[in-house]
Amino acid sequence: MRVPALLRNGLAALLIAGVAAGVWFATRSDPLAVVAAAVETGRVETTIANTRAGSVSACRRARLAPPAGGRIEKLAVREGDRVKRGQLLLELWNEDLTARERVSREQLQSARSHLREACLISEAAAREAARTRQLRDKGFVSEERVDRAESDAKARQAGCDSARAQVQEAQARIGASRADTARTAVRAPFDGIVAEVNGEVGEFLTPSPPGIPTLPAIDLIDDSCLYVTAPIDEVDAARLKVGMAGRISLDAYRGKHFPGRLRRIAPYVLAVEKQARTVEVEVEFDNPGEVRHLLVGYSADVEIILAGSDAVLRIPTSALLPGNRVLLLGAESTLEERSIAIGLSNGEFTEVKSGLARGDRVVTSLERPGVKAGARAVAEAKVPAAAGR
Repeated sequence: MRVPALLRNGLAALLIAGVAAGVWFATRSDPLAVVAAAVETGRVETTIANTRAGSVSACRRARLAPPAGGRIEKLAVREGDRVKRGQLLLELWNEDLTARERVSREQLQSARSHLREACLISEAAAREAARTRQLRDKGFVSEERVDRAESDAKARQAGCDSARAQVQEAQARIGASRADTARTAVRAPFDGIVAEVNGEVGEFLTPSPPGIPTLPAIDLIDDSCLYVTAPIDEVDAARLKVGMAGRISLDAYRGKHFPGRLRRIAPYVLAVEKQARTVEVEVEFDNPGEVRHLLVGYSADVEIILAGSDAVLRIPTSALLPGNRVLLLGAESTLEERSIAIGLSNGEFTEVKSGLARGDRVVTSLERPGVKAGARAVAEAKVPAAAGR
């Protein structure tokens, strides 16, 4: 039986369509794997961050050295020791000065003895002059005898005054000797921890020549008061005000942020190799007790909060294309470009004022090859975190 021509043509068309569909399915590319984030509500802030890594600093830090040179006789502390204000840290050889101080104390005792002697003689001369005047009044002695007695009393009083001045001079000499001795000792100006010791017993310390800094004998840090100093780009510095809230992050405490407050803005601009012009700022911890075992010199970053909004639609800032555009991963697994209106923004989140709804998914892996509007894509599955991490 012969097949009608119309049926044959239909079968041929179906065959061709089936072959074409098979070729298309065989040759089409796999959908792109992209990282997608859901549009959600939360807090968004406009912040200013440091341009280079900052560091933890101490409110008080003293690099100590004796004002005079000499050989180290006593080293009373080691690195890491905690000390109290006034505690002896280091002492140079000073036997010659202490001997001079002993001599001054002996001279003081001698001067005091001479003072007592001179003043007793002066008192006796004054009494003698008074008796002589009484005898003159009765006519028993001449006026000349009275003059001699009064002159002797005045001379003896001058001797007493001179001896008193010698006592004061001896006391001043002791003070000078003690000051010379004190110049050979280094004492803690405040409570703190010894960060560094440069020197050993028997070594000779030399004072720094003017304009030529040398290593301190002892580096003392008051770690009860710490803050972070960091450079801010000069363009952003004009928007800062002392007292603004901020956040501090430390490499030693990854994943944690500590609240802080801007305490100082440097009144000048630093130029590092004439390339980056920055302004140094200082941010103090709101709750210093939250940070355990914090060490001076730790690397730190700061964010100064200029403005903030709560419970607003937001997307990761990494999903934003130039011109306030995003790639939306729709239900058809096709990437769609969409323009949005944005508000506050920082390096982590950007506020969405219009153009997206809660639950929409935007692509954040924009750097991957082939990621563009119209491309087929699937969301990359999240890898669960390993146990114990």
